[in-house]
Amino acid sequence: MKSPLILLLVALVLHFNVKAQTVVDIIVNSPDHTTLEAAVIAAELADDLSGTGPFTVFAPTDAAFAALPAGLVETLLQDPTGDLAQILLYHVVGANALSTSLSDGQIINTLQGQDVTVTIDMGNVFINDAQVIVADLVAENGVVHVIDAVLVPELNPLPATVVDIIVNSPDHTTLEAAVIAAELADDLSGTGPFTVFAPTDAAFAALPAGLLETLLQDPTGDLAQILLYHVVGANALSTSLSDVQIITTLQGQDVTVTIDMGNVFINDAQVIVADLVAENGVVHVIDAVLVPELNPLPATVVDIIVNSPDHTTLEAAVIAAELADDLSGTGPFTVFAPTDAAFAALPAGLVETLLQDPTGDLAQILLYHVVGANALSTSLSDGQIITTLQGEDVVVNVDGANVFINNAQVIVADLEAENGVVHVIDAVLSIPTSTVEYENVTVSVYPVPAQDVLNVVGAFNVEVMPYVIYDQVGRFVKSGNLTSGASRIDLEEMNSGVYQLCFGGIEKQSVVSFVKY
Repeated sequence: MKSPLILLLVALVLHFNVKAQTVVDIIVNSPDHTTLEAAVIAAELADDLSGTGPFTVFAPTDAAFAALPAGLVETLLQDPTGDLAQILLYHVVGANALSTSLSDGQIINTLQGQDVTVTIDMGNVFINDAQVIVADLVAENGVVHVIDAVLVPELNPLPATVVDIIVNSPDHTTLEAAVIAAELADDLSGTGPFTVFAPTDAAFAALPAGLLETLLQDPTGDLAQILLYHVVGANALSTSLSDVQIITTLQGQDVTVTIDMGNVFINDAQVIVADLVAENGVVHVIDAVLVPELNPLPATVVDIIVNSPDHTTLEAAVIAAELADDLSGTGPFTVFAPTDAAFAALPAGLVETLLQDPTGDLAQILLYHVVGANALSTSLSDGQIITTLQGEDVVVNVDGANVFINNAQVIVADLEAENGVVHVIDAVLSIPTSTVEYENVTVSVYPVPAQDVLNVVGAFNVEVMPYVIYDQVGRFVKSGNLTSGASRIDLEEMNSGVYQLCFGGIEKQSVVSFVKY
């Protein structure tokens, strides 16, 4: 009878003959995998695949390697830890996938990072296009399936996104930090396509000292606008760029492509590396930071009015009067823009009445607020007379730091657009409708009706022109002197009513009526 010790030894021998120690042992001990064995050792993967695992190895035979194009294996062996290692890892799964766990259409991620697909057809199992000819060679750290062809991954696969290209570039650490701070990384990791003109770290370093730090204090503001000026919402490979091409960026402004003797420039920045392709677009490396015009001018004075929360009545009036297109033209225009509060201060029902015939009196009133020139506040002077598009004049009065257009004060000046400028005023300008001839001089009186101030414009033949105001029954109210050009008569202490303004003193040589309300 055999001793218990001998029986134990026999059992241990049988055990090790049934199950190899590692998947590498299976490959090494197989007469059909000498090429795979040599490749695994050369690629320095033998120790890794001898680890704990578990691993599933799809093991191409020597015949499978021999079927590859002539010289390919030898070429791969010249850099075994490069593409060869990637190809071998494409044959390895980090799990114990016995044939009983495989299913038709199953997608399995390999240690190389890309997927393989399982297909089962009438009992035949395929990994991609390679058939499993021997399954389930089990080792202590995994399993080996023998296949009849070499699996070939997409070598150097495209990065998923343009952000991945930036993040993985040693020359774009500043751009990476800026994109993350500006909260644009998720957006630029989307479907796209995007074209990114990517300034290097050296390009950012060439900016004025402290500028980047200042921008990072409000990263979703101007910094985000600058970064979006480097991005185009299209896939613009270098082959699609042409000389003097204009491209609109996601920031909204354009960049210009220039090609000079093969060198490509985006504005003044040269493309030094082109066509770094990702799945959602392309990156071109440039040697300078592109700087857009931050806070660009609105296109038109109408845009300023439309985008103002304080000019909804003026906006509605301009549109109703069919003046929006005209004031969106080339210009230049200067608009004296009454606020909503200014319109609300008009006599009850007046705006509604004007809107019943918007292209009539309303249009004339609006055109009386527009000058066909670019009149910045720096060009306005006290007593200046400006002819409006309506045909009548307005008078500028400067009192210290306060500027008045007729009787309306400018409360916000110099809102510039590409086709002109807007000055916000606190009252609606009334067209001067009362005129009188005095000594062959036409004298205009406005606004009519008036509120606190009456403007008188006329080129008198004398340096000082006396005036007298009477009420409607002929009683004296006040008197004073007018100067040639433009004068203002204070009506604040007068009651509402109808009055007569007489030029030349008490003789009443010339009279014009006006209403104070």
